[in-house]
Amino acid sequence: MSRALERLNEGTVIVADGGTGALLTAAVSRLRCPEEANLKDPEAVVKVHLGFIRAGADLIEANTFGANRRKLSAQLLDDRLEEILESGVKLAREARDVSGSDVLVGGSIGPLGDLEGSHGAENAYDVFHEQASVLEGRGVDLFMVETFFDLEELETAIAAVKDASSLPIVAQLTFDEDAETLAGVSALDAVERLQTLGVVAVGANCGVGPQAALAALAEMSERADGIALTAQPNVGLPSRSGGRIIYPNATPDYFSEFAAQARNLGAQIIGGCCGTTPAQIAAIRAAVEDRREPRVPMLVVEREEAAPTLRQTEKSRLQRKLEAGEWVVSVELDPPKGTNMESMLRCAERLKDSGAVDATDINDNPMARARLSALMAAVAIEGTVGLETIPHVTPRDASVMGLQSQLLGAHAAGVRNLLAVTGDPPHVGDYPGSSGVYEVDAVGLTGLVTRLNEGEDYSGKAIDAPTSFYVGVAVNPSAEDLETELERFRAKLEAGARFGMTQALFDIDYLDKFLEKLGGESPLPLLVGIWPLTSFQLAFRLHNEVPGITIPDEIQRKLADAGADAKAVGFELARKLMDEAHQRAAGVYIIPPFKEPTAALDLLRA
Repeated sequence: MSRALERLNEGTVIVADGGTGALLTAAVSRLRCPEEANLKDPEAVVKVHLGFIRAGADLIEANTFGANRRKLSAQLLDDRLEEILESGVKLAREARDVSGSDVLVGGSIGPLGDLEGSHGAENAYDVFHEQASVLEGRGVDLFMVETFFDLEELETAIAAVKDASSLPIVAQLTFDEDAETLAGVSALDAVERLQTLGVVAVGANCGVGPQAALAALAEMSERADGIALTAQPNVGLPSRSGGRIIYPNATPDYFSEFAAQARNLGAQIIGGCCGTTPAQIAAIRAAVEDRREPRVPMLVVEREEAAPTLRQTEKSRLQRKLEAGEWVVSVELDPPKGTNMESMLRCAERLKDSGAVDATDINDNPMARARLSALMAAVAIEGTVGLETIPHVTPRDASVMGLQSQLLGAHAAGVRNLLAVTGDPPHVGDYPGSSGVYEVDAVGLTGLVTRLNEGEDYSGKAIDAPTSFYVGVAVNPSAEDLETELERFRAKLEAGARFGMTQALFDIDYLDKFLEKLGGESPLPLLVGIWPLTSFQLAFRLHNEVPGITIPDEIQRKLADAGADAKAVGFELARKLMDEAHQRAAGVYIIPPFKEPTAALDLLRA
């Protein structure tokens, strides 16, 4: 039997260490990651370990949390993977020898994350297996597989570690105040799944502070069947100041109270994570040795169960018409460059009063130039004019959290139709030095909206009621790489797209070829983009400067030959394209000439 298992079987509380990585980041300058300290300043690593041992820790973790090939590759350190892992274990063991204390050394393994620019092994199992194999070979006593928020990734890590070693495994997830992971898995469900995998202990670490760890522990204690529980929370919520991460000054007495609460809930491993120092660990040690009882009753907020709300069945006018096979016309609007919406609202009112326009689609910072928010413009138009809108929504300018917030606000204000687009990159517009957010692309954004319609957020957590968005996607039948465009279109369909809007077309043959590759017809209603060209100069510039726009040579020649009559020729070509679209699509959207929306009415009247 391993030393770690013997200690757990004794039934006494094992005091673990605290936030090693955070302390090293503060102590060693210019680290690319905390694990680099194993090579750059080994004395600092030993010093941190000794601080926790002298504070009373029975278990210290080697500085190897993020030392896997995927994470190290993002810091150009993957070629030193084994060296970092070996040094991490060696330095922890050295601290144990120097202290003369019989402490356990845990091999810390964290989640992989989704790191842009990483290379090397892409299979999660292989990455975890490689890390565990090196740690086991260098003499750790057990594995601390920790700070996971995705239960499936944690299960993969456990399987990989078990195949690499027979040493005990402690599995820890990160929970919020509602005892749920970021992915929406409850502590109750987590302990039920994990205790069947052969781990020796299950618990909560990291997170927003001790109270969240206790809430998770309280749920786990209800279903833990002969398995040890753990609690190693962050000191509290961090903040940023001058480029530094600052943790709150949680008093040792607060952590002493936490330890008393955790022990009463059955925790056998109690320690800390980010922001916890030897002072907090010493307080835990004292509470354990004194068998301190909690001074205040534990406050666990019951998770609020949202009352089931029926999905809103009322459909937008656009959705009703498209599903009924009726012809739909939209006219594109650009929001103002400032806050004055009067001109936009007047145009929208004229479009509505014409009786020929069903909706207006609204650009979202077109050409990466800042304008009034498309969603806010949509709220104003629908509320003031009563004309339905199709605001474009792009993941370029907001995180997933920000996108969800904006979408929920728009839905609450009555907006129902959306067009999910990736958006022009910032460097093409007025902000050449900036970069887009792009946590998701148009496919991911479509999936996000679909999840909101199913009553849950992007991470899988329930919202108070499902949304009823009618989500459309962009498609470019004239794309140079048509196979890639088809592949992305199918991905958008799978993500939940309900209708499509094509890039502006100037030859119906592009649409015919696209539909042929789809089996003869579109699997969802399509609105064809119509852009009445007013001059050869405009056509020439669009073809050569605007990504995604293809204007055939024949069209350009006709406009060039027309001279002063180019506008009339352009409108005639647009009318012909509209007639041809009637046989193939569900409707059109018109991009007005000269950015004058009401000029689109001339085309419709003809």
